[in-house]
Parts: sequence; C-alpha cells; structure tokens
Amino acid sequence: MLKLNSDEVNKAAELIKAGGTVAFPTETVYGLGADALNPFAVEKIFKAKNRPPDNPLIVHVSSKDMLRIVARDIPETAFRLMDSFWPGPLTLILKRTDVVPDITTGGLDTIAVRMPANELALAFIREAGVPIAAPSANTSGRPSPTKAEHVIKDMDGRIDALILGEDSRIGMESTVLDLTVTPPALLRPGGLSLEEIIECIGEVMTVNVSGKSPGMRYTHYSPETKLVLVEGKSSIVPAEINRLVNDYREAGLKVGVIITRESSEHIDCDAKFIIGSVNNLKEVAGRLFSGLRFLDEAEVDIGIVEGTFPEIKEGRAIMNRLRKAAGENIVYST
Repeated sequence: MLKLNSDEVNKAAELIKAGGTVAFPTETVYGLGADALNPFAVEKIFKAKNRPPDNPLIVHVSSKDMLRIVARDIPETAFRLMDSFWPGPLTLILKRTDVVPDITTGGLDTIAVRMPANELALAFIREAGVPIAAPSANTSGRPSPTKAEHVIKDMDGRIDALILGEDSRIGMESTVLDLTVTPPALLRPGGLSLEEIIECIGEVMTVNVSGKSPGMRYTHYSPETKLVLVEGKSSIVPAEINRLVNDYREAGLKVGVIITRESSEHIDCDAKFIIGSVNNLKEVAGRLFSGLRFLDEAEVDIGIVEGTFPEIKEGRAIMNRLRKAAGENIVYST
C-alpha cells in the first residue's frame, strides 16, 4: 500500500482514474475510495473489505454538479438540506441515474450520496474528476477507522494507496436520510443529529434498519474481543460492571472496560479506556471506535462497555453503534 502525503493528491487521483483503490480521510471516518462509475474498480472495494455484495456504498461528491451525474429527480428538500449541512456528515438517499452501475448501489434503484467536510477529501475528489464510492476503510464488520494507523492495520496489502491525513474530527459515520419516501426517513443515526434535520425540514420518520442504507444490513463495528454492553442509569451501571468484572476474573479471564470519565474511578479491571464525559457526547462519539479497537490492542479476553448515554443528538448514534458492536447486551431498567 502506497502512503501518500497531503500534497500528493494528484497521485491518488491518477490511481482512481486507473481503476485503483485509495483510502482517504474525511471528517467522519476514513473512507476506501474507487471510481463509483467503474464497476471493476468498485468490485475491488468489496474484495478488500470482504464486504457482502448486496451492501450499498456511499458515493462522495465534491459539488452539486457532480451530484447530478449520479442522482436524478432531486427533490427541493434535498437542496434545503444540502444548503444547510453540506459539506458535512449527512448522506442522502436519492433516485440513481442510469450511469451508476448496480454494484455501487447493491442493485437498488436508489443511491446514497454525500459531500465530505474535509478539504483533503474534497481536493482528492475534484482532482479525480469522478464521484468516489467509499465505505469505511476497514475490514467488514470491524470498528470503523478514525486514524490513518487504523487503515494501515486493516488494509495494508489489500488496497493501492492511503492518503495520510489528520484523525477524523467527528469520528462517527454520517447520518443517512432517505428522501425517496414521504416524510423523509432516518435510516442511520450519525454525525448529524436528528434534531438538526427536523429543525431544517420538519417531520422525519425513524426506522430501525433498511436495505437502502449502507452499513445497516450486517454486523458492524465489532472488535475481535467479545463485547458486553451494559445499559442503564449511571447510578446503577458502574456497580454492575464491577460485578461482571469480578465474575469474569474469577473465571480466569482478563477484562477490559470502556468507561466514561465520571464512572472510571469506580472501576477495577485489567485494561481501561476512558471514552469521555457523559456530558460531552461529541467527545464520546469521536473516541468510540478507538475504544473498540483498544480492546483488541489490550489483548483482553472480554470487553465491557458502559451504555449510559441519553438517546438524543449524538447519543442516539453512540447507542446505535454500541448495540450493533456488542455480542451481548445487558439492560438494567431500574
């Protein structure tokens, strides 16, 4: 895998034009890009990630003119959202044009499109001159990469190049909103909150899962280490986590814990990752995937993660990712 600096975007663009694969930084997570209009190039993404072929990809554009290459019958609501939140962590589901190959959309007649809020990513797309299909640059099912080192660990030897950039600012994948239905439907919570979208366009349906949304059909975000999510009130969960830690230790297991700053002093375990403050959901979202990868790096036998985040704003996306990553979920309702 060729490692390119930020001033070598032209080399990355040439690889895309030649049908290659290039990982690149965005504000959400690092993406693994190929020419969205070249089915042979897109197929390389699926092979590199070991991604199921019916799992559609997000297509990244650098302008509204480029959007019109891949999307048709764009509703007025889309332009309102684009004016408010693009570039940014919002993916829109729209009707696709005939030039988009089936492999890019998982055979659907819709397409997922966004404009990343990262100058390096935008420069790369502009230089390539084509829409870039780009899921997260990790092995399918693993925690998404928010640092270049995460991409190197998962993708070295599998892809052509990586553009080295800064850590992802948001650290959480984009929000996915379906505009082919009325009212629009939230298919995946992410870096843009549902509350902000509603303020912009009004009523939004919320659904649990949809085949139209990239990253929602299969297990996602899971570390290799078995993960147990403990949900409930912050007044209860830390004590229950300690009880679980003691039980696992008595069984001879090494235990890692992903915990908030407020609860950390109460936890005794073999390896600890402080994910941030329960009062700062942006911080938690930005550190979530690093925390999941920490469990594997710490070589623990089992991981436990605190799930006390309110399901509003970023908390909705945090709990969504934790529930999908966990192999076991324990809920304390009182």
